[in-house]
Amino acid sequence: MSTTSLPLTPSPVQERVSLKAIALVFLKLGTVAFGGPAAHIALMNEEVVRKRAWLTEQEFLDYLSATNFIPGPNSTEMAIHIGHRRAGWPGLLTAGSCFILPVAIVVTAIAWAYVRFGTLPQAEGLLYAVKPVVIAVVIQALWKLGRTAIKSKWLAAVAAIAVVLSAIGMNELLVLLIGGMLALVVKVKLSELQRQKASWAPFLVFSQGAAVAPAIGAAGLWPMFLIFAKIGSVLFGSGYVLLAFLRADLVERYHWLTQQQLLDAVAVGQFTPGPVFTTATFIGYVLHGGSGALVATLGIFLPVFFFVAVTAPLLPKLRSSTTAGHILDGINVASLALMGVVTWQLGRAAIVDVPTLLIAITSAVLLLTLRINSAWLVVAAGVFGWLHHG
Repeated sequence: MSTTSLPLTPSPVQERVSLKAIALVFLKLGTVAFGGPAAHIALMNEEVVRKRAWLTEQEFLDYLSATNFIPGPNSTEMAIHIGHRRAGWPGLLTAGSCFILPVAIVVTAIAWAYVRFGTLPQAEGLLYAVKPVVIAVVIQALWKLGRTAIKSKWLAAVAAIAVVLSAIGMNELLVLLIGGMLALVVKVKLSELQRQKASWAPFLVFSQGAAVAPAIGAAGLWPMFLIFAKIGSVLFGSGYVLLAFLRADLVERYHWLTQQQLLDAVAVGQFTPGPVFTTATFIGYVLHGGSGALVATLGIFLPVFFFVAVTAPLLPKLRSSTTAGHILDGINVASLALMGVVTWQLGRAAIVDVPTLLIAITSAVLLLTLRINSAWLVVAAGVFGWLHHG
């Protein structure tokens, strides 16, 4: 995240771009953009800055910086920003929808096959080896994001506090809120925070109790939409923070999914291009068929369109705000803490024997040292798992 004020510099190409051209570019990106948000953004830069000059390099960087100030997946937000910049409101809707559509279709097809054949040994073997790779991919994201987000000893302490709060079961939204407030308070008035730290204890005890909610039974379309809309409205940081929210709501709170099903959903997300948020499409299909896939996809992505549309005119002021910068520093490290805790919890379910342990370690080493595209590791692991259980 960047808290430096960067003026939104206008592109030298002022004419509007046709909706057809925007649709074709983002349908292509949504089809071939494997490798996570960083890879998506690199491909966007190639397509819209280098090849077509729709944006200047500086303008692209300005929008990329701005995506850190609102919830949601950064690469999808970048697509929406680019569409809006070059073709107004129709471009906003076209770019975002076309970036999401290809992978939503692919994930729905995979979910159909999973529901029908997922208990067969062949499918189990495939996912058996892919799940440890997923854990390695998240570890790589944690490492890379942590080096950027943890800028000081105090932010490291905020991250540690957030890990503890998440591990004891505090609601993930409260963990993010506390992380943001801690970072702000210490920047503004550290001495006052030290004098009043004893007053935090009752609040933390009360907050922990608020994390408990009764199970509501089988998933209905409206409750499902509300849950995914909530997640899409509050999720800062990497798309992998999504795992923490999904596990908290769908596995722990409402018991709609098993931990194994959640791991399967994340594994499918690694097979497919486009935004990680389409994991929601898979889960929606598993819970409620085609209508569930549609509802879950709409629920998790609609807030992204809304936030980009509302905040685009405010970005220069927001980015120049010292207060907003400090709060987002805290939210980012708290998001990493949530990622760390959920990675540990899911890792215990994914790494079940020596082969899966070796797969996880090898994948992590390759990702961190050679920077191999995670999609190739997922494919290789899937082939190994299929052969191993064949």
